Amino acid sequence: MLVVLLAHAIAALAAPLVVRALGRNGFYVLALVSLGGLGWVIANWGSTQQVRIEWAPTIEMNIDLRFDSLAAIMSALILGIGALILGYCARYFEDDEPRLGAFAAELVGFAGAMFGLVSSDNMLLLYIFWETTTVLSFLLVGHNGERAASRRAAIQALLVTGAGGLAMLVGIVILGQTSGSFLLSDLLARGAPDGVAVNVAVVLLLIGALSKSAIVPLHFWLPGAMAAPTPVSAYLHAAAMVKAGVYLVARLAPVFATNPLWHPIVLPLGVVSMLLAGLRSLQVTDLKLVLAFGTVSQLGFLIVLVGLGTPDAALAGAALIVAHAMFKACLFMVVGVIDHGAGTRDLRRLSGLGRRAPGLCGVAILAALSMAGIPPMIGFVSKESAFGAILDADNLTRPAGVALIVGVVLGSMLTVGYSIRFVWGAFGDKNIPAVAESGHWHAPGALFIAAPAVLAASSVAAGLAAPWLDGLLGPYAKPLPGIPHSQLSLWHGFNGPLALTMLVIAVGITLFLARGRVVESAHPRLGNADRAYDATLRAMDRVSLRMTGAVQRGSLPLSQATILVTLIILPTVLLAMGTRTGVALRLWDSPLQAAIGAIMVTMALSATMMRNRLSSVLVVGVTGYGCGVIFALHGAPDLALTQFLVETLTLVTFVLVLRAFPAEIEESRTTAFKLRRAILAAAVGATVTVLAAFAVAARSTEPIWHLIPAAAYEFGGGKNAVNVILVDIRAWDTLGEISVLVVAATGVASLVFRSRRFGSAPRAVDSPHYDPELVTWLPAGRLVARRERSMVLQITTRLVFPTIMVLSVYFFFAGHNAPGGGFAGGLTAGLALTLRYLAGGRYELGEALPVDAGHLLGAGLTLAAGTAASSLLLGAPPLSSAILEVTLPVLGHIKLVTATFFDLGVYLIVVGLVLDVLRSLGARLDSELGSTTSESGTADAPNGGFR
Repeated sequence: MLVVLLAHAIAALAAPLVVRALGRNGFYVLALVSLGGLGWVIANWGSTQQVRIEWAPTIEMNIDLRFDSLAAIMSALILGIGALILGYCARYFEDDEPRLGAFAAELVGFAGAMFGLVSSDNMLLLYIFWETTTVLSFLLVGHNGERAASRRAAIQALLVTGAGGLAMLVGIVILGQTSGSFLLSDLLARGAPDGVAVNVAVVLLLIGALSKSAIVPLHFWLPGAMAAPTPVSAYLHAAAMVKAGVYLVARLAPVFATNPLWHPIVLPLGVVSMLLAGLRSLQVTDLKLVLAFGTVSQLGFLIVLVGLGTPDAALAGAALIVAHAMFKACLFMVVGVIDHGAGTRDLRRLSGLGRRAPGLCGVAILAALSMAGIPPMIGFVSKESAFGAILDADNLTRPAGVALIVGVVLGSMLTVGYSIRFVWGAFGDKNIPAVAESGHWHAPGALFIAAPAVLAASSVAAGLAAPWLDGLLGPYAKPLPGIPHSQLSLWHGFNGPLALTMLVIAVGITLFLARGRVVESAHPRLGNADRAYDATLRAMDRVSLRMTGAVQRGSLPLSQATILVTLIILPTVLLAMGTRTGVALRLWDSPLQAAIGAIMVTMALSATMMRNRLSSVLVVGVTGYGCGVIFALHGAPDLALTQFLVETLTLVTFVLVLRAFPAEIEESRTTAFKLRRAILAAAVGATVTVLAAFAVAARSTEPIWHLIPAAAYEFGGGKNAVNVILVDIRAWDTLGEISVLVVAATGVASLVFRSRRFGSAPRAVDSPHYDPELVTWLPAGRLVARRERSMVLQITTRLVFPTIMVLSVYFFFAGHNAPGGGFAGGLTAGLALTLRYLAGGRYELGEALPVDAGHLLGAGLTLAAGTAASSLLLGAPPLSSAILEVTLPVLGHIKLVTATFFDLGVYLIVVGLVLDVLRSLGARLDSELGSTTSESGTADAPNGGFR
């Protein structure tokens, strides 16, 4: 299974290169990948294969794959028809088709994602593949993005199926937590759990399944998706994606068919879909829409069968899944051939194609016969079995059984009607100028109709070989509760299902003959559900505009107040509603803490009253340094070190920005004492304090920090528990945080630089006033304007900079066992760069580190993410550490933990962030404010330097 998945992933990555090299014929090469996967499925048919790769076992996030009878049926259709569709693409598209390589990659990737979906045993993994197919279908449907119809169809499909997927995710989480396992195999083995939570989970899972399979009232996205290229319609909307919901219902039916909410949701919606969509197929005039509404109708039929929960219905459902994939994919491809040859899909403009293209007409007739359920096609076998299964269903009350069989028979009559209408509309002779004889018809080549011909022939062969097919499909139906009454066969004798079949055919023919009484329209509104979708989007837009207008008026105080009031109200209300917990607090452990706290409070109050911007920043900084001192007093040197470094760097950043502002706050901007703001500030402080107190008091067992030092040394190989937590125990959080840092650096640079976001700072040789013979304490020291130059600072920087960099390296290497680490080391190096910039200006920054900040950020993120991936490739959980020990002659015993490479990525990202901030907020503002090199700053160079 993994080989099939990896093969499709590699093929998807290589598809653009293959198509670029071979043109449209590259699709034949890509088809071999799906064909090879089909070979694996056939070779392992009848066996149960399982694969388990641990990823995050504590949260049930493992790669659990399981190949059984149902997965084999779905995989054979996905890979077999996928190979035919890829071969069909080689003649459907031209070599000059825009974005053909990307389309090929998306189609191959979709085939792999669908295989992963049906072979996933872990429901969380299934959801990942589920949403992957959603995204890829969005890209495939919107392939012709320059067309408004394609964009609308893609967005509509994404919103509907994506919303259903989110509901399904909640259901998966509830079901997994309730049943104690996220594995489908465990769920099937243990039987159906019960309870209100399980009922809610069932409803949410069905919402996801019904939205994916376009069941009423979420059906409207499928006809709209006909704006996609025909290969997409033939694959996604006939054989693959729309079957995902059917597959999920079929997979869960053995467990939940007896749930009180299962039948009332599945069966009525399935029947309504059959009837409503079948009627619409008799109205629309676009051949693809005829098939699209027919697909919705057939999907409703499938949902009824696989959701009924009896062995006979499951067997009939499996047979109909196979039959539908064959005839519907075939007919969609036939429409693509007609569209290519005639330039239209409007059945009111098509005439005479049956005489001009008899081979294509024969293929379409065979597929349509299977769709209508005419013997000896596989469609007849599956439909007759379906009638028998419903008549023999022992898990339905008599009224429910009668209503169900009546609905299914009526829907099948409509199916016969629109099947005949499709063939007549595409190939029949009408009283209009024949397209086939008017010079507009281009005959298809043999390779173009090869794929639909294979599927049409397969429909005949599968019907004739029904007993053999029963042996292939039967194992799926055996685990369902109940006694099987029948098998797949082309002839069961004269019985009730046969009588119903004859009735269906007769009435279906009558419906076609009476087609003139059914209103036809070239551009139907696709039903009330589509209008409801548009109305819902408009209502959401109005609500969002009103909410935005109410809370986001461009006023920073209002925005802050909204956030802070929410912070006060929600936790306070939830805390008041929760269980009361006694709180016992100590005001301080020593009087020194109280003194530091008083200083911090005084500085915070002073910041609200000062008019000088720099003074306000400095007194706010004192509160940060005071917090660092408290960390140190509590025995947390790592936190204290990080706090001091961050506070210092923050102060420098503020100072760099404040250069662009006046020193004093203007009189017009000063405000008097605001009582409401003061109350809000006090309430926020009190809320945070109370929450912290209750959080500490809520502990009911031994604190986990008692176990962290031993765990850090045993599993992480380090004595510094803080650093081991950051780079090992909770390295996933750190990876997310450094990703945010990279995004923040990009955002800062984007705000400052309009054209080029990243780049290295300029060097001294880039200045027009650079004198190569001039020797100074710093390479670019003489380029600083004389009035801003400090010789003492430059000399000090020259002496201190190497020491700070060595300290930075020491912090990095020592951090695993002593205070420090990649973050602290990076901050220290950043302070060293800041000192060089303050002493020598923007040109000195380029001399200190002539590297593009973006390169550092990219290298750091790549190194950190690569560390996560490398451990996975070695068979260990991602971001797990390995300890390497070696004894060298001079260096002695060396112990290296692989988490050091992750820490190195953190180091590089922090240095890159500081460098980019200095280049953006420092050097860029220097240039704009005119506070850098000037002629007056270099004219007196000999007076301040030496040669």
